[in-house]
Amino acid sequence: MSRTALRICPLCEATCGLTLTVEGTRVTGARGDRDDVFSKGFICPKGASFGAVDGDPDRLRTPLVRRDGELREATWAEAFDAVAAGVRGVVERYGANSVGVVLGNPNVHTMAGALYPPVLLAGLGTRSVFTASTVDQMPKHVSSGLLYGDANAIPVPDLDHTDHLLLLGANPLESNGSLCTAPDFPGKLKALKARGGTLTVVDPRRTRTAKLADRHIAIRPGTDALLLAAMAQVLFEEDLVDTGELAPHLQGLAELREAVRDFTPEAVAAACDVDASLTRTLARELAAAPTAAVYGRIGSCTVPHGTLASWLVDVLNILTGNLDRPGGALFPQAATDRTPRPAGPSHGFALGRWHSRVGRHPEAKGELPLSALAEEIDTATAEGEPIRALIAVAANPVLSAPDGDRLDKALGSLDFMVSVDPYLNETSRHAHVVLPPPPPSQSPHHDFAFNTLAVRNQVRYTRPAVPLEPGRMAETEILARLVLAATGMHGADPSAVDDLVIGQTLGKAVKETHSPVHGRDPRELAALLKGDTGPERRLDMMLRLGPYGDGFGVRPDGLSLTELLAHPHGIDLGPLTSRLPQPLKTRSGKVELLPRPIADDLPRLREALRHRADGLVLIGRRHLRSNNSWMHNVPALTGGTNRCTLHIHPEDADGLGLVDGQRVGIKGAGGAVTAPVEITDTVRRGVVSLPHGWGHDRPGTRMRHAAQDPGVNVNQLLDGTLLDPLSGNAVLNGVPVELIASP
Repeated sequence: MSRTALRICPLCEATCGLTLTVEGTRVTGARGDRDDVFSKGFICPKGASFGAVDGDPDRLRTPLVRRDGELREATWAEAFDAVAAGVRGVVERYGANSVGVVLGNPNVHTMAGALYPPVLLAGLGTRSVFTASTVDQMPKHVSSGLLYGDANAIPVPDLDHTDHLLLLGANPLESNGSLCTAPDFPGKLKALKARGGTLTVVDPRRTRTAKLADRHIAIRPGTDALLLAAMAQVLFEEDLVDTGELAPHLQGLAELREAVRDFTPEAVAAACDVDASLTRTLARELAAAPTAAVYGRIGSCTVPHGTLASWLVDVLNILTGNLDRPGGALFPQAATDRTPRPAGPSHGFALGRWHSRVGRHPEAKGELPLSALAEEIDTATAEGEPIRALIAVAANPVLSAPDGDRLDKALGSLDFMVSVDPYLNETSRHAHVVLPPPPPSQSPHHDFAFNTLAVRNQVRYTRPAVPLEPGRMAETEILARLVLAATGMHGADPSAVDDLVIGQTLGKAVKETHSPVHGRDPRELAALLKGDTGPERRLDMMLRLGPYGDGFGVRPDGLSLTELLAHPHGIDLGPLTSRLPQPLKTRSGKVELLPRPIADDLPRLREALRHRADGLVLIGRRHLRSNNSWMHNVPALTGGTNRCTLHIHPEDADGLGLVDGQRVGIKGAGGAVTAPVEITDTVRRGVVSLPHGWGHDRPGTRMRHAAQDPGVNVNQLLDGTLLDPLSGNAVLNGVPVELIASP
């Protein structure tokens, strides 16, 4: 007998609601949930393939422990015994910083990944923290921290109401959106055009999104910050600046005007390959639109001036009065956000509170650059111990970080490594212990991170669609036990981790005068929490303390887990609204338009006006049916356009004597790879494109389908030395490469 079950899709940032068809314990189908309050039935090829992803036969079912040099199946008790001995042994001998932690992108797609890594990091006390953020969106966190005092205060475009949308380095028709959670992003862009709005796309490739645009500007890769600075200069020069109701919340407007004075459209034209008259038109149209939003994503982040570009995206929204107003760029309000505090000056945001041991890279948002992980393992210095043990949670940095060959060797030299991963992949194959989480159908789901980036305020929660199979362990329990084993509490009940967090959170809340539970007994409050599991009790606590919560009875009509469970398709909390100055946590209590780190980095941007790399430069690209490296093992999501080929413009191919399908060597500062040529005019001249997440050809992995068409690791072309200095983000786009035709 088949049945249906609801599940929020965890396979990309769109967070669409799914209706699963389940036969026994197997998911046999997936369709969009038409009653979902957010996605309203939308589904993409990844969501439609949920059952194939969930039932991949190569998913590990039991823990693996290395014995006599080989990974062998073990019991959960044996696995956690090995973790406790391995991690604690390194901590006690070499100190906490000798244990590195790497957190991969899938952590933000699971409840476990949101709830437990912060507890792990706090318990370990290590500063050797690396995440996928520094090969992705860290520049946006840093620019938001500097502007607003909060690295997680990221405004998103009000897609449903804007009249004018300018996209840079974003391809949401393939990615489904990023740092902008929006089911059916394609439909929202089409609706924008249908209501008479304007869509402009700035991208070196004529992507699917660019094809939909009213205007596509094929900018030279890596020069987004120059174009944006020139647009800001035009707004000042032509007296088009109109901050409107933002004016009382701004600091540094005059200083900003002076800072961008040199970046005229004429000055940046040659570097960007954008005619000065077009740049002026872009600025004028942005200023003239009734409402407008500028949105930049990974293509504008993973470049030498990623933080400056991210800052300038918000600067343009501010100068045109479009920040924090409907139809512009707004700050979402998630149901699990902390209780809103009164507006006013706060602690601000600081960079470089500590530095990496080898390269002296400054910390950003508590993290060190993922590009520096290999050197932190394989290089000895007089300043502390190298990383000798590594905890990798849902991370495959051998493929996602620059110079995977060096990192691959470094991982093999570790004293101990534990990997939480469903696959034996290019990274987890080095682990001494592998802890496999169950398939997503067997896990609960709530989007803690993505609801803070959603284009409409809403809240949804789905319990596991399928019960845990015998021998499996819930991902939340795996990570709770990992916390205990790594922090010297091995053997304690995993519920102790949740109880600790609940006690600490409520203990702090009752002391805050703006909290709805101020002055109450935290033990009494803890006893009121509902939920079948520790994670559910924590979700209930966050909902009740949050901006829409019942305040533990203070607001009877407010949110709680009980209320959320009564609405299986979610609860709509309404459109985004103006929220300033409440989200600001700067020391001034205002939007600080020209923070000192930004001002200090602008001379480097001026230098870019005088230097332009000759020859070909490399960019990445997105695939609709893929999400980084781990979906290539699902047959339904490979083939077709989802291939690891080198896109090159016909004129560049002709100049090099290349023909379609020919294999060509691609050489960069970090190494060389060989890939088949795909000649296409969708990429501009002087630019070649190779997708991220491939390179499934290393021995010792167990991803059989991926290995049949392994592709090549584009990040091997990088040596890890190119970083955005403010954020530590790897420069993955606009890097020079050389092509060598195969004989």
